[in-house]
This record gives sequence, C-alpha cells and structure tokens, in this order.
Amino acid sequence: MTIFWFRRDLRLHDNTALFEAFENENNVQPIFIFDDKILSELPKNDPRVNFIYDELNKIHEKLSLKGGALQIHKGEPLEIWRNMIAENNIEAVYFNHDYEPYARKRDKAVYELLKTKGIKIVNKKDQVIFEKSEVTKDDGKPYTVYTPYKNKWLKKYQDNPIALKGEPDFNRLNQIKYNFPSKNELGIAPSEIEVKSFSLNEIETYDELRNFPSKDAGSYLGPHLRFGTVSTRELVLEAEKRNATFLSELIWREFFMQILWHFPDSAHQNFKPQYNGIEWRNNKEEFEKWCKGKTGYPIVDAGMRELNKTGYMHNRVRMITASFLVKHLLIDWRWGEAYFAEKLLDFELASNVGNWQWAAGTGCDAAPYFRVFNPYEQVKKFDKDLKYIRKWVPEFEDFSYPQPIVEHKFARERAIATYKEGLNKTV
Repeated sequence: MTIFWFRRDLRLHDNTALFEAFENENNVQPIFIFDDKILSELPKNDPRVNFIYDELNKIHEKLSLKGGALQIHKGEPLEIWRNMIAENNIEAVYFNHDYEPYARKRDKAVYELLKTKGIKIVNKKDQVIFEKSEVTKDDGKPYTVYTPYKNKWLKKYQDNPIALKGEPDFNRLNQIKYNFPSKNELGIAPSEIEVKSFSLNEIETYDELRNFPSKDAGSYLGPHLRFGTVSTRELVLEAEKRNATFLSELIWREFFMQILWHFPDSAHQNFKPQYNGIEWRNNKEEFEKWCKGKTGYPIVDAGMRELNKTGYMHNRVRMITASFLVKHLLIDWRWGEAYFAEKLLDFELASNVGNWQWAAGTGCDAAPYFRVFNPYEQVKKFDKDLKYIRKWVPEFEDFSYPQPIVEHKFARERAIATYKEGLNKTV
C-alpha cells in the first residue's frame, strides 16, 4: 500500500505529490490527520477547522465515486504513523512540503520513523513556485529585500515554464469503503463564520481598486491558498496574463515564505535585532479596545470589527490597524500578530509575521520606523465617502462613540522618540 498524506493541499487537481503517487504506485490510500496539538490551541468552533473538514468531505465523496475513500485520523501525528505502520503493509509515503517551523519539526520526526522502517518517502514542492533556496543572490545567500527577490523570481519563472497537472487517474486508488466521521466525532463544533468562495472576476482592475475597502475588490483567495484548495500554479498563470500587481502579491507570499524558511526565529523575534531595545508600553486595556474596535479611530475600529465578525480584513485596513497598534499605542507587534493569527481565516504564519514586522519597522524589508500612518489621512485617501466606516461603525458620528484613545500628533511624536531611544540602546 502507498499512503498519500494531505496537509496544505486539499484538492485533487494539480496536486504534485498526489499526481506522482498515482502515476508511480499501486493501492494509493489518501489520508488526513487532524493534529491534536493544533486543535487544542483553537476553539472547537474555529471556522478554519470547519472549512478544512468541509473540503475533506468533498474529497472523500469524489474518491467514493471511484470505489475508494479518504481516511481521517485524529491525534498526535507521529503516534498515528506508528499505528498505521503496525497495522498496514506500507511500502511508500507521498506528501508535499511544508515550510513552517512546527511542520518542519513534525515532518522530520515522521521522516525518521518511515526511514527506520525502510519505507520509501517521496515529498514534493507544491504550494509555491519557488521554495527554500531556489531564488537566492548570486552568492547563494537569501534575499532579505523584496524587489531584487521579485526580479530574480520573475527571471527564473520565465526560464522555467510551469505546467499544470490535472486530476490523477484513480485506477490505482485503494478500493475501500470508509464512513467519514462527523464533526461531532472529531470534536468540531459548527461555526457561524464561513469561508467565502474565491473569485478572480476583479483581477483586471485589482491594481486600481485594491486600496479602497468599500469596493470589495479582493479575491477572497487567502484561505484557499492557505489550505491549498486552489493551485498556486493556476493562480500565477492567470495573474501573469491578467494583472502584474496581483502577480506581485503572490510573489510577496513566496518572499515571506523563504524568509521564514531561512530565518525561522523571525516568527517570534525581531528580524532586525537593533530594534530589540524598544520599550513597548503593552497597555492591556488599550490592547483590548483595539481588539474590540473601540479606539475612537473609525477606520481602525471598522477593520477590527470586520475581522471579528467575518474573519476577513481588507489589506489596506490591515496595514492601518497594525500600524496603529505598534506606533500609536506602542504595543509589541507580537501581540497583534497573535490576535490576527487567532482571527484571520487566511492566517499564514510567514505572511502574518512578515507583514506585522513590516508595519512595526522591525522586519527584513520594512516601513521605516518614522513612518507613522495618519488614520485620518488614510480615510481621506481610501474611504472618503465613509462607506466602509459606516458599514462597520454606524455609530461613529454619535455621542456614544468613544473619544480617540490617543491624540494622533502626540502618539506619532511619542512613537518616533521611543523607537529612536530603543535603537540607540542597541547601537
């Protein structure tokens, strides 16, 4: 028997390792493992876990039509693999690469176990066009600035055309009937928040409309990319034909992934250590107001309320809310990163950390520390008709709406002085 292990690639089409497993092996049995460690850190009704379950159920139903099944396991991954090896004659295991620190540690342990049992292991690149050290400087060192990385990425892309694979031939699917477990059996509670279907209908005007939150011109691709229900290769081919700015956003995603790969400590440490001397205020009451969308800054509050209600937040507003937390309130970027990780449907560690460090000025290719977004000016530029604000903060013109948590000019000057002082400590 051959096992194909679904992880962040929840689709049957253009799935690299899945396709190769069916091309090269017999009796291929697809599986998915609900990891108890990950589930234990999430609420039972987490919308992302519900989304994963629903997508897996769709895959199972398709495989059932071919006489097979998707097997679901729940527990500690290494223990599950030990049990599967003991109970089955497993000859080969196929899966696609994952790049986050926890996944790398998990995969290394599974790899060592399979190796000691003499089981063939095939793992492939799937969720990116270029991974690890495939796009580096001429001396082999990783890029830490986006633009030269992007230029090298584009050149390498032109020199290495990508081809799509369809669905595999399921003739080699392990023929087995299996009752798909219910959410209740897996300890998953239904969520009121749903992952939206993605759409590329607005892609041609993406560069013109992407900064205006009321236009709703986003693709809602984030969660689908995060969990691999859509092929990155398909998206890049579409973006290449239809919108260069959209393509750049996909390259940013890979830039942050290779940063996390080369610098895994950046997930919880300042990429630039010279910023370690900053004395964050970390006021818990102010953080709570930011979380709840009660700062007295309508554009900030609109973004946070949209996030809390839907699991989404417009990209421009993400920058504004993040900048406000770290600069206006001088709260450690890690607090904000953790809150977004808890709430965002499209949470992806590399991009979340990369973007928060960008906002804080502590990242590899970050906004300068003295750049402090003026929330009022951001409204004038990107929501001048107040449509977005009125949707999420209908009471912003009433007496009931709170006064600003801090005055902008004062906050800006305090932030710059605090950053300067912190930088001087580490010189």
